[in-house]
Amino acid sequence: MSSETSDVNLLATFLAHPQISSISAAEPVDCIVICASAVLHQATVLFRALESRPDLTRTLVLCGGIGHSTSLIYDAVSKHPVYHELASDIERKPEARVLEAILKRHFNVNKITSQGCRILVEDQSTNCGANASRTKELLVKEGLMVPKTMVVVQDPTMALRTVAAFEKVYENEVSVGRLVVKSAPIFVPSMKDGNGGKAAWDVDDIEANELWDVGRFYDLIVGEIPRLRDDINGYGPKGRGFIVHVDVPAAIEEAWSRLREKTGGSR
Repeated sequence: MSSETSDVNLLATFLAHPQISSISAAEPVDCIVICASAVLHQATVLFRALESRPDLTRTLVLCGGIGHSTSLIYDAVSKHPVYHELASDIERKPEARVLEAILKRHFNVNKITSQGCRILVEDQSTNCGANASRTKELLVKEGLMVPKTMVVVQDPTMALRTVAAFEKVYENEVSVGRLVVKSAPIFVPSMKDGNGGKAAWDVDDIEANELWDVGRFYDLIVGEIPRLRDDINGYGPKGRGFIVHVDVPAAIEEAWSRLREKTGGSR
């Protein structure tokens, strides 16, 4: 494996923050939040898990408004081998409503809710900080003041940051152990050396055309590290204050520097 591919995979694993490797085998939790992503495989796996294990969570939150990447979700639906029939129905709808349409049309909602799981829709947030704050507002409104356990399913390129945003919103509860937030990215992106020296996807059970364009993926992971840094330019307490402090190991910084130099910068 080339050094570049190794660096990509190192960053991808760090950002995916796979605290829960298998959602279908996870312990039951008070709340699962799925933030909409153009990689629809995450929703498919989660909804299947909930069908087979209706006791997996007491509350499912479908999360996402209309933001700068929403059009990519519309495109993903239109190209999906199964969900494409929803394409005309979901145009101009918030991302959470896209997830809701997939859930209602292609999964057994009655089975998922058969043991008391509530399905809530948060369709106003446009970034991961708002995903967290708006979800908290919705849960409070629905009577779930502070869940004790929460799992966040988010695009693997920003899963670590999103968990850090939820930990920021629930900072008082997390700090005293009243709430534990964990990341379940469903899968961790991985690449291998392809033909002609070009990187190729190395992910089981997902077709390449259901993943990111490789160039966009590189931009996403390279652009994510500066946001995680706890300095004046980052999103941590010393910067914009959107997330809790995140430790970025030296090996990650070194891989980021090499990859940034090769790709000519970040988004």
